[in-house]
Amino acid sequence: MESNFVVDKYDVIVIGAGHAGIEAALAAARRGCKTLLTTLSLENLAMMPCNPSIGGPAKGHLVRELDALGGEMGIAADQTCIQFRTLNTGKGVAVQALRAQADKKIYQAYMKNICENTANLDVKQILVEELLIEDSQVVGVRGEQGETFLTKTAILAAGTYLNGAIIIGENSYAGGPNGQRAAVKLTDSLLKNNIELRRFKTGTPARVDGRTLDFSKMQVQHGDASPLRFSFLTAEPVLNKVDCYLTYTNERTHEIIKKNLHRAPMANGLIKGVGPRYCPSIESKIITFPDKERHQLFIEPEGLNTQEFYVQGMSTSLPADVQIEFLRTIAGLENVQIMRYGYAIEYDCINPLQLKPTLELKNISGLFSAGQTNGTSGYEEAAAQGLIAGINAAAFVKQESALILKRSESYIGVLIDDLVTKGTNEPYRMMTSRAEYRLLLRQDNADLRLTPYAIQLGLATPERKKIFQRKQSQIQLATKKLQEIKITPNNQLNDSLENLKIGAINNTMQLAELLRRPNVKYKTLQKIFDLPEIDDDSVAQVEIDLFYSGYIEKQAELVEKFDRLESQILPLDIDYSEIKNLSLEAREKLAKIQPHSLGQASRISGVNPADISVLMIWLNQHK
Repeated sequence: MESNFVVDKYDVIVIGAGHAGIEAALAAARRGCKTLLTTLSLENLAMMPCNPSIGGPAKGHLVRELDALGGEMGIAADQTCIQFRTLNTGKGVAVQALRAQADKKIYQAYMKNICENTANLDVKQILVEELLIEDSQVVGVRGEQGETFLTKTAILAAGTYLNGAIIIGENSYAGGPNGQRAAVKLTDSLLKNNIELRRFKTGTPARVDGRTLDFSKMQVQHGDASPLRFSFLTAEPVLNKVDCYLTYTNERTHEIIKKNLHRAPMANGLIKGVGPRYCPSIESKIITFPDKERHQLFIEPEGLNTQEFYVQGMSTSLPADVQIEFLRTIAGLENVQIMRYGYAIEYDCINPLQLKPTLELKNISGLFSAGQTNGTSGYEEAAAQGLIAGINAAAFVKQESALILKRSESYIGVLIDDLVTKGTNEPYRMMTSRAEYRLLLRQDNADLRLTPYAIQLGLATPERKKIFQRKQSQIQLATKKLQEIKITPNNQLNDSLENLKIGAINNTMQLAELLRRPNVKYKTLQKIFDLPEIDDDSVAQVEIDLFYSGYIEKQAELVEKFDRLESQILPLDIDYSEIKNLSLEAREKLAKIQPHSLGQASRISGVNPADISVLMIWLNQHK
């Protein structure tokens, strides 16, 4: 008979040490909770099983927000990434985003060192097989050796390891990414405790040997000349150390894939899980876009001390022989050698409609969930959820108010609200188009929006607090000065403006109005006007806020209306079946999701404006 023994007792236990688990554990520990971080393998803590990158459209916003709240990913990326590029520079500031190529091994080593040297945090290699639940309250976890750890709260951050299966062509076996073990029995424990699961899948491309690539046949992709940084704490310039490369599939590539589609797991029945819409396999691309002559591929280095390159855009689970054949049809890859085959991975995840906006399970007190376990995809989405889960698990232990970020103040708020209100039928990816207030939620102002929370929660170091207050003060000082200085047209002034290529003025105006002109910069105006010296980050903030002031004011008015609905809290014990005039569909959806506010109720699919009006009347009658 298996012997069970109690090893220790914790305030918070985090199951899984990927990007969600690490941020969760660090947040809880930094908030003063005795925390345990468990992982299947200490060598693979913070592993990047897919892209060797951090950031990108919307994802970069998440990283900057996470950093503003006191998280670690942004700092780690600045310290360990090897190429930095800002994307969408030809578009508006709302959708511009930083993306960086990471050195995978250095990133892992950095995060491992941080975790091992954080006060209140223990890191252990344990395969957790069972949640211990008593009276709908989590009380502990049990490992495969029978070791038991008691706890007040637990955070599920199992990633793609939960009952994971690796699939390549006709072959399938139980396991997690990069040959790791899968957590099979933990699925049974979740089901036993009435947690609804679903089956998702994701995939990854082959890793190829850089010595066998001909980069002269590809288009080089350099990093930015003056790169941005992810963390508001990073003072030193970040450095570009590598190039990436662009190449394309062609008709011959597509012919080989089409000829072998019957051998693809999605065709032969091995894959039953739902795949990601926004990161499809090359097989799905060929089927979905039959008339497209080529698909772009980015060849990305996995690190400084390896010859492994990642073929971004070529995710596949076709058999190994087919992978070799189609890769060798691509310009620059004619003699390629594969170091690791591409594969699909199927895994269990929970239906996120079972979660409160705090990321706590509705039916199990003290149990939180974050990352791909909630049906998302991407390191950044996982880390953002992990941070919030860790913050709120600590709040649960301390019996404090939880942190629920609004859609109007963060991409993190949009991400979590989408999950717990709308759910997801496929791996969820954050995109700028999902944020209705994206002009307010830019990557440049994440600290101004969210660092006050970090200060309040004790997650802001003295250095972060000082930097934040300095920036806030500089912006206020410069903006006030720009509004105070009034300029009147005269020959001398207009000559100076013409010399600076600003253009003459015809009417008296505030200097702030002049700065709203396209291509007029703060530092240019400093040459002829008495403006305060401020940091580059503060300069950028002042310029953006003034240039887009009209649009920002309109969005702020919409937010004010939105907040009125958000502030009307719905009791959790409402019996929606008893509320007259609600539609049948609304009753069913409201009872299932149990929205915490009228605002959240208004975003539930199937709940229409008439239903919201009925709820408003009911609330007024029952205050």
